[in-house]
Amino acid sequence: MVNALKSKRKPTFFESLLPLIFIALFLGIGYGIFKLKAEILLIAAAFVSGLIAMRLGYSWLDLEKGIVESISKGMPAMLIVICVGLLIGSWIACGTIPMLVYYGLKIISPHLFLVTACIVCSIVSLFTGTSWGTVGTMGVAFMGIAHGLGIPPGAAAGAIVAGSYFGDKISPFSDTTNLAPIAAKSNLFDHIKHMLWTTTPAWLIGLVVYFFIGRSYAPKAFETDQMEIILDTVRSNFHFHWLLLLPPVLILYFAIKKKPTIPGMIVTSLLATLLGLVIQKVSLNDLVIAMTLGYQSHTGIEVVDRLFSRGGMAGMMHVTLIAFCAFSFAGIVQKAGMLDVLLDRLLKIAKSTGALIASTVTSGIAVALMTGSSFLTILIPGELFAPAYRSRGLAAKNLSRTTEDSGTVVVPLVPWSMAGVFMAGTLGVPTLSYLPWAVMCYLGMVFALIYGFTGFAIAPKIRDDETIVGS
Repeated sequence: MVNALKSKRKPTFFESLLPLIFIALFLGIGYGIFKLKAEILLIAAAFVSGLIAMRLGYSWLDLEKGIVESISKGMPAMLIVICVGLLIGSWIACGTIPMLVYYGLKIISPHLFLVTACIVCSIVSLFTGTSWGTVGTMGVAFMGIAHGLGIPPGAAAGAIVAGSYFGDKISPFSDTTNLAPIAAKSNLFDHIKHMLWTTTPAWLIGLVVYFFIGRSYAPKAFETDQMEIILDTVRSNFHFHWLLLLPPVLILYFAIKKKPTIPGMIVTSLLATLLGLVIQKVSLNDLVIAMTLGYQSHTGIEVVDRLFSRGGMAGMMHVTLIAFCAFSFAGIVQKAGMLDVLLDRLLKIAKSTGALIASTVTSGIAVALMTGSSFLTILIPGELFAPAYRSRGLAAKNLSRTTEDSGTVVVPLVPWSMAGVFMAGTLGVPTLSYLPWAVMCYLGMVFALIYGFTGFAIAPKIRDDETIVGS
C-alpha cells in the first residue's frame, strides 16, 4: 500500500493536456464528421485518460473512486433532467403545451420569432433564476412554435438558450450568480452590476443578429395552407381552457419563491395530470404512459405528431447516459491531478491584467471542457485566481464576472456537459447546431478579454473586505 502511494507522481503539462487533445479529436472527428454516438466517444476519451492516470501510478480503485465522486456531484442535476421529462409529458397530455403553441403560432410573426423567444426567455429566467426551468417550459413551447413557423431549429434553440442564460446570469435568484461572488470573495449586488458591462452588450448584439436574420423568415417561408392544417389539427385534438395556464404559473411560483426544484416539478406534473383527466378526458393510464415513456400523438398529421410526440422520463434517459459518460471522464482527469496542472500553468503566465483575465477565461473554458460542470467552472478558477487579483490590486468582482463570462454561459455550449446534453435533449436540437446562434453565451468572454487588455470596466480594489456592497 505504501509503495503504491509512493509510486504516484504529478502529471507533466503534456500529460495533462493529452486528455483534452483526445476528447477534442474523438468528438470533433467522431461526432462532428462521422456522426458517431457521443457516449462511446466519451468512454474512449475516459479510457485514454485512465491509461495516462495508471501510468502516473493510480490504480483502478483510485480512478473508480474519482468517477463515483464526479457522478455523485452531478446526480442532483440528472434527477432534474428526469423530472423535466415527467413535466413535458404531462404538460403535453393535459393540453398546456399544445395551447401555448397554438396561440404562439397565431400571434408571433416569423421574422420577429428569434427576438421574441430570446426576450421572453430572458425575462422568465431573470425572475425565476433558472435557465433549465425556462428551457424546460417556455423553451419547449417556443420550439413547437418555431416548428410550425418553419424557423430553423438550430437558430430557434440558440435564441432560447441565450435568452435563458442571460436572465439566469443577472438574476439574484440564480444559484450560479450567488456562487460566483462567494468563490471570488466579492458580493452579490456588485457582482451583478459589474456583469452588465459584458453581458448586456453581448445580449444586445445577439438581438441585432436575431432581428436581421429573422427578416429572411417571412410568412412565405411556410405555406399558409399547411399552417392552417397545423392550427386546425391542434385545435380539434385538444380542448383549451384558461386553467391550462396553471402549470406554468405554478412552476414559476416555485422558482420565484426558491422552493426545491424537483418537488415543484412533481407537484406541477400532478396538477397537469388532474387537468388532463378533467379537461382533455384522457385516461389515467394514458397520462401515466405519457409521463413515463413520453406522449404519443396520433392525429394523423405527421408534422403535428412529430411535434408533440416527446417527453417522458424514459425519453430523458439518453441525456443522463451521456452525463454518466462525461462525468466518468471528468472524474479521472480530476483524480489524477491533470486539471490542477493545467490551471497552475495558466496562473504562472499571467504577468499583466490582460493576461490575468485571459488566463481566467482559458481556465474557465478548460474546466468546462474537462468537467462539464457549471459550478466547477466558478469554484476552481475562483479559488485559484483570487490571490492573483488581490495582489494586482483588482476588485474581486472582476474575477467573479470573468468566471461567469467564461464558465456559466459556456458550459451549455459543450456537447458533453450536463447543461449541453440537457439543452439538446429538451429542445431536440444537437448542441453544435444551436451553438453558433447562442450569441450571448460566447460574446461575453470576448468583451471580458477586450476590457482586460484595454483596462475599460476593470474595477480597482478599494477595500479589504469586498463582501460589503459598494466594493
